[in-house]
Amino acid sequence: MSKNKSATIIPNITQRKRTKQMAEILPNAGQEKSASASKIESIIILLRRPKGATLEEMMEATGWQRHSVHGTLSGTIKKKRGLPLITEFGEHGRSYRIGTR
Repeated sequence: MSKNKSATIIPNITQRKRTKQMAEILPNAGQEKSASASKIESIIILLRRPKGATLEEMMEATGWQRHSVHGTLSGTIKKKRGLPLITEFGEHGRSYRIGTR
C-alpha cells in the first residue's frame, strides 16, 4: 500500500498557541533566529520589567518546566551573561528581576 500523497499536513496547534501567547506578552517575540535563544531573550525581556517576573510567567512565556527556568536563571542569566539577578518576595510570591550594575 502506498501513502496518500494528497493528504494535508496539519500544523502543530500548540506551537501556534504558544506563538500567539508570546506575541501578546512580548511584541518582538517572533523576530529572533534560534528557538532557545528567543526563549532566553523573552525571559530577559520579562526580567527587565520594573516589577520583574515570577517563575509562572516565565514558564508560560517559554513553555518550559520550573526546573528549566531555574537552570536558565542561574546558568545563562547570571553566570554566562553576567547580569545581576535580584530575587524579591512580595504579595504574589517570589519574583525575579535584573538589577542595575
